[in-house]
Amino acid sequence: MLPHWTVSLEGGPRRVNHAAVIVDHRIFMFGGYCMGEDYKQQRPIDVHVFNTYSYRWKKIISKQADELTEIPYMRYGHAAVTIGEIAYLWGGRNDSDGACNKLFSFNTCTGKWSKEKVNGSYPGARDGHAMCVVKGNIYMFGGYEEVAEQFSNEMYKLDMNGMIWLLIHHLEGHPANWRDFHTLTSCGDLIYVFGGREDLNGPIHRRQEVYDNALKVFCTRTKTWFEPVHVDSKRPVGRKSHSAFVYKGCLYIFGGYNSVYNQHFNDLWKYDPETRRWSEIRTIGNRPNPRRRQCVCLFEDRLFIFGGTSPASECGGQLLGTDELHDHHDTHTLDFSPSLKTLCIMVIVKHKLNQLSLPAPLRWEIKMAVTPNNITRLTLTVHG
Repeated sequence: MLPHWTVSLEGGPRRVNHAAVIVDHRIFMFGGYCMGEDYKQQRPIDVHVFNTYSYRWKKIISKQADELTEIPYMRYGHAAVTIGEIAYLWGGRNDSDGACNKLFSFNTCTGKWSKEKVNGSYPGARDGHAMCVVKGNIYMFGGYEEVAEQFSNEMYKLDMNGMIWLLIHHLEGHPANWRDFHTLTSCGDLIYVFGGREDLNGPIHRRQEVYDNALKVFCTRTKTWFEPVHVDSKRPVGRKSHSAFVYKGCLYIFGGYNSVYNQHFNDLWKYDPETRRWSEIRTIGNRPNPRRRQCVCLFEDRLFIFGGTSPASECGGQLLGTDELHDHHDTHTLDFSPSLKTLCIMVIVKHKLNQLSLPAPLRWEIKMAVTPNNITRLTLTVHG
């Protein structure tokens, strides 16, 4: 069965270059950029939470006494991962303080932020990097380093046992090139690196941008870089600010932007490591507009896509002339294995069928699937 786009709702947080993690059935979204907002004045980062059952967004209002020292400032271009019930946020920038290299943790149960004490070889402050988790440790690759004023292609590991940053040396193979706004996706011992913005001249950004569509893989067990031998097949166009995730052992790529072609994407691609083949995935239903800098989170068989930015005209994904970008506040759901109930709900909604004879819980599900969001507030008082 082809994946179905089942739910598309407006009214969520309007965000670009944000970060998000999923814990059980809840998505936690941190910060991000929104056109027209002030990013020069330092203020605590905002947190929104999304319920994947009710499709409702809430803004967490955390009354934490030590917010000026323990809570990260509002930022964009950062990255976040989760280990258990704890989310870890690193990097990113705002318009007054620049980039950051402090590590913060967020307890998704209590809503408490903490600034973590870490040692070792600290990565330089940056944005546009990417992180993932392998066997309980955090890996970070790439990004644009503020002090060095260049792209990075260093792989760092944060050993969570001792909270020690390690720059991984003595690598085998050829590392992925210097880049930012790529994706880093883990599957077992392997880390997939795809896309991002590179420069023709190497680590220095001289605005001769290159968008490589080669898939690079790093084996954390052997510290080896390699490029899979692909079976001859069509590949996704190189891009930056896309999204990636692993589902049933395969790597998926969605959306992104290529400045050489001046094009935004809303295509969905799958890389199967067993067949070593890329394939573009057909879907049923109305897919999101072509966009970049969105977030995606996978819960069971459902993929949630939210935010990002697109050309205002959305003329075939082309950014024409002086077209402005439109920052999104929508949320979309792609169901890879829709149940019979889900398919029936889609028919009821599409044809506007009478629901009076349906059970109350089913009427509630239908209502949540078609009612735009109106962000409410969830106040948490943090102790200790």
